[in-house]
Amino acid sequence: MRQLSALDAQFLNFETATNVANVGGLAVLGKDVSREKILNRLVERMAGVPQLRQRLVRVPFGLDHPYWADDDEIDLDHHVRELTLRPPGDDVRLGEQVASLHERRLDRTRPLWEMYLIHGLAGGRCGIYAKVHHAAVDGLTGAEVLAALMDPAPDVVAREPETPPGLWRMLARSAWHLAAGPAHLLRFAGEALPVLDQLPLVSRLPGVGSLSRVTRRNPVPELPHFAAPHTPFTGPVSSRRSYAFAELPLREIKRVKNAFGVTVNDVVMALAASALRRWLMAHRALPEVPLVAGVPFSVRGRAGTNEGNQVTIMITQLPTHVDDARRRLELVSEAMRQIKERFALTPARLLRDLSESMPAALSGLADRAALELVGRMAPPINVIVSNVPGPQFPLRIAGVRLLAHYPVSVVTDVTGAVNITAFSYNGHLDVGIIACGRQVRDAWAFSGYLREALDELKPLSRRRDTAAIR
Repeated sequence: MRQLSALDAQFLNFETATNVANVGGLAVLGKDVSREKILNRLVERMAGVPQLRQRLVRVPFGLDHPYWADDDEIDLDHHVRELTLRPPGDDVRLGEQVASLHERRLDRTRPLWEMYLIHGLAGGRCGIYAKVHHAAVDGLTGAEVLAALMDPAPDVVAREPETPPGLWRMLARSAWHLAAGPAHLLRFAGEALPVLDQLPLVSRLPGVGSLSRVTRRNPVPELPHFAAPHTPFTGPVSSRRSYAFAELPLREIKRVKNAFGVTVNDVVMALAASALRRWLMAHRALPEVPLVAGVPFSVRGRAGTNEGNQVTIMITQLPTHVDDARRRLELVSEAMRQIKERFALTPARLLRDLSESMPAALSGLADRAALELVGRMAPPINVIVSNVPGPQFPLRIAGVRLLAHYPVSVVTDVTGAVNITAFSYNGHLDVGIIACGRQVRDAWAFSGYLREALDELKPLSRRRDTAAIR
């Protein structure tokens, strides 16, 4: 019996017709594979992947957060579907299809996942698009569902079937959680005061910086004031999505990393900043100040549990206003160093304690109201940029080689209408760009801009290598 945490439940609460909380991935295979093989593989391995077999069970009157329980009648015909792209089956058509599937909400009466086998790709390739609700997995581990298809079999342990508690036990637990709310709030207050100035939204309130400095025992690096400028992708998103993807050589990215003494993640962030700069310039909308980016960090292993969402978001600046590529990389590296130092000092349970301090019956309304208010008034973030390390060896799905795995993430009113997520796999960086289809109609432009950004840094790294040798 496992109950959703308050943080998990927030992804259910904020979802609307336009803010859709699906996360997933697009796997591209070297040749076609049959639906029968996919179904057989899922049947073999579902016991080890609870996200594939569990559905939500609501607490009466919404008095507490829902529970996960095993579904005894999983309809794989509903969850696993297949379709064929119209000719010529190119990447643009594939991106359009994935965007159309990703923007649809999942049926909450069933396990919260769907998988689509996509035939008709150019060159005899095949695609598998899988999506899961963010309440079931966090964006950094959402690949677990697709991993159930991988060869060799993932190292998972089958769990005993889980059933929800009875009505009276649900109500008793709800009363206990309600009584424990003030304790969570007190713990949050005790741990949070020294670090309030590093939390999104809260850090922008008057007096927060002074309060944090007074209550801190040890000095920490001062961060600049983050104010997200207005851009064409600021504000409420629509129900439509656009999706594009790009593949970048990891060897070239590592060459840049080594030449400038930075990290792979620094290079990825700098490439995203350059691509965003190019897009904004093309639309004559480049702000004179940096963009503000949300950067997901995993707290898995720090928070005391590995179940549910174990991710927090730190915010940083992207120097899109700087026209020199080398300087952009240097500024990104310094900004990332600062937020990593702050992240290391942040109690892992901070946001969880804040979330759990509010009664579940009120949190849904509060979550939606806050999202709508902040999204319309002053979104704290322009864009989400994420980099997820993956395996550096070839994988297979149902015996067919996996060529690439492109992430498909989330955009919301609060986080901006563009999300750039990268996944490294077998010598290349697979980048997925999801955007609001109304605000960003040309998502494929980002694919080209990312390649141009890397080409811009490669000559600089070669010159730096040459100078070091001399």
